[in-house]
Amino acid sequence: MRFAAELWFLLPPRHRHPEAHLRYDGTSSLGHVIESNGVPLPEVGRLEVNATPVAASHRPAAGDLVTVLGVPRPQKVPFSPLKFLLDVHLGALARRLRLVGVDAAYHNDRDDPALVEQANAEERVLLTQDRRLLHRRNLRAGGYVRGSDPDRQLHDVLERFAPPLAPWSRCTACNGTLAPVHKDEVKDLLEPGTRATYDTFAQCQACGRLYWPGAHHRRLTAIVAAAEETVAAAATPEPRQA
Repeated sequence: MRFAAELWFLLPPRHRHPEAHLRYDGTSSLGHVIESNGVPLPEVGRLEVNATPVAASHRPAAGDLVTVLGVPRPQKVPFSPLKFLLDVHLGALARRLRLVGVDAAYHNDRDDPALVEQANAEERVLLTQDRRLLHRRNLRAGGYVRGSDPDRQLHDVLERFAPPLAPWSRCTACNGTLAPVHKDEVKDLLEPGTRATYDTFAQCQACGRLYWPGAHHRRLTAIVAAAEETVAAAATPEPRQA
C-alpha cells in the first residue's frame, strides 16, 4: 500500500514510509484494511488498485498495489449550507470559527453517539481529533483537525473546506447571530467605562450577549484577516502548467 504523505501521521510508525507491505486476510474490504491501520475513511480521497480507481468496498487480491490519497482541498461535502459540529476538545476552535462567521455548533457534554446523531440530523460536518469518532459507520461527514493550537486548527479547517465567511456576525459564546443595537437600548447593561468609551454595539439574538470593538479588537481583526486570506487562497485553483 502507498499512502499519501499527508496521511502518514495517522499510520503506525512502522508504516510511515513510501510503501508499506500489509498482511491481508483475503476477505476484508479495502476500507476495513485502511481503517485497521489507523486512517479513518473520512480522511481518504481517491483509492486505486494497480492504478485503477476502486471503492472502499473493493476486496483486493494478494500482490495488489493499493494507492491511498487524501481528500482533495477544498473538499466538497454533501451538505449546503456548510455547517460544523465540534467535539469537546475543540472549544477554542469553535470560537474562532464563529468569529469569522462560520456556523459552528459545540457542546462540552456530548458523548460520541450523541455527536454523530446531531451531526447527521442537522447536516453538519463533525470536526474532531478523535479517530474513533471518524470510524463510526453511520457518520455522514467528518474531518480530522490538524494542529495542536487553535490558530493552526483554524487554518487547517478553512483551507480544507473553504467555507463562506461572514466576520463579526456570530456570537462566539453560543453561535447565535448578531444584530446591531443602539447604545441607548443597552446602556443599562454596560459598565460605566464601556458606556463612556464605546458607541458601536451588537447583541446576540439568542443569548443576549453584547459585543463592541474593545481592547482585543486589533488581535481579533488580525485573525479575521488571516482567515479571509486562507479561504481566498483555498478557493482559487492553482494554474496548470503548460
